[in-house]
Amino acid sequence: MVMRRALISAAKAGGGRRFIASQAAATAKVDVKSLENDVISPKMPAFDYSPPPYTGPSAAEILKKRKEFLSPSMFTFYNHPLNVVDGRMQYLYDDKGRRYLDAFGGIATVCCGHCHPDVVEAIVNQTQRLQHSTILYLNPAVADFAEALASKLPGDLKVVFFTNSGTEANELALMMARLYTGCQDIISLRNAYHGNAAGTMGATAQCNWKFNVTQSGVHHAMNPDPYRGLFGADGEMYAKDVQDIIQFGTSGHVAAFICEAIQGVGGIVELAPGYLSSVYDIVKNAGGLFIADEVQAGFARTGSHFWGFESHGVVPDIVTMAKGIGNGIPLGAVVTTPEIASVLTRRSYFNTFGGNPVCTSAGHAVLKVIEKEKLQENAHIVGTHLKNRLTALMDKYDVIGDVRGRGLMLGVELVTDREKKTPAKAETIHVMDQMKEMGVLVGKGGFYGNVFRITPPLCFTKEDADFLVDVMDSVMEKM
Repeated sequence: MVMRRALISAAKAGGGRRFIASQAAATAKVDVKSLENDVISPKMPAFDYSPPPYTGPSAAEILKKRKEFLSPSMFTFYNHPLNVVDGRMQYLYDDKGRRYLDAFGGIATVCCGHCHPDVVEAIVNQTQRLQHSTILYLNPAVADFAEALASKLPGDLKVVFFTNSGTEANELALMMARLYTGCQDIISLRNAYHGNAAGTMGATAQCNWKFNVTQSGVHHAMNPDPYRGLFGADGEMYAKDVQDIIQFGTSGHVAAFICEAIQGVGGIVELAPGYLSSVYDIVKNAGGLFIADEVQAGFARTGSHFWGFESHGVVPDIVTMAKGIGNGIPLGAVVTTPEIASVLTRRSYFNTFGGNPVCTSAGHAVLKVIEKEKLQENAHIVGTHLKNRLTALMDKYDVIGDVRGRGLMLGVELVTDREKKTPAKAETIHVMDQMKEMGVLVGKGGFYGNVFRITPPLCFTKEDADFLVDVMDSVMEKM
């Protein structure tokens, strides 16, 4: 594909026929017109699976039912919403049997791959034996998974509380921090997303996700955004804002600082270098705990490490997780130290479905698959290749303002003016829609809705990455 692009560029630039002639031996006198067509229509990698025929309701019928019976707050991607009825590994299939490359992974949730046989087998086997009881009885599934999960965390982080979602995990973490420290003040980051319940909505810092209800006790520090932030990539300067908040906005003591290693909903924003280690010391000096929100960045997604916080050289007091933990099963968790965990013995804390044997069996299977199939290594290798190719597109298209992220958690921000960084909202929707028509599904996010969120299953291949970039290239070339 690279050679084809070189040939086309040379042919269009003038003197192209001479260039092609000089490359005749290598290219077998390839016709320029056919090359152009080939670039415009990249070919999806082969995959050995055909879904069974779909006999259910049409997309229009489903949309009608959604509008009538489901929340009006629910929205869909694309001008013509996709009716997804089947999935295998990194691919999804619509009601017509058409295959799509899934580069969104159910919002960074499908880590092993859609319907991964090992995870499906674990779910089916446990469901056939015991679907639900209660943690008031003993069952090996929850204990075995808790042990395996704790083994993936550093230090004394070994007490696990299972929940059903990331929002629920963050709610519990915030409450535990307040109970342990005796303080109420939480520090979060602007542009953060930590959930949509009462406490987590307070920690979330985008008006798009906040309702006009009471949200108290949370201070939002300046976001250490290397691309749009006031201080660029100077982590130390952003950290001073946290110190100022503590000195001028609290009693001098805080309950906790909570942040994502890479902001997911916020547009795949990495923290400025040196920021987290500096803030860690500042918060510790104020008696606070550090809560690492690993809901999106955790479970090997960043490639270089299993957890996002590990790349910053700090060890949290509490770690929250969800999404990738269950490969699509509703499952979340809070992991902390025995000392902090003991605060919940002051009263009765109970979660009916937290620790459900089917969900925890799925979670345990996910850990085994990540290890067995070396998905962390794959996320690093394929993610690096994908990021390099996306970065190369910046030289070709001014609409790309920034490419960022780690492993298979990448963001591509579109702007109409690189200097002013004006969000290219309409262009983002257009490119996203056209990529879908060509067989590639990506997400979008960021406060302005102008960032492609690329968070595919970790079984993504280099061939998949090339197809994604070639499709994006083809769409942008026609803009």
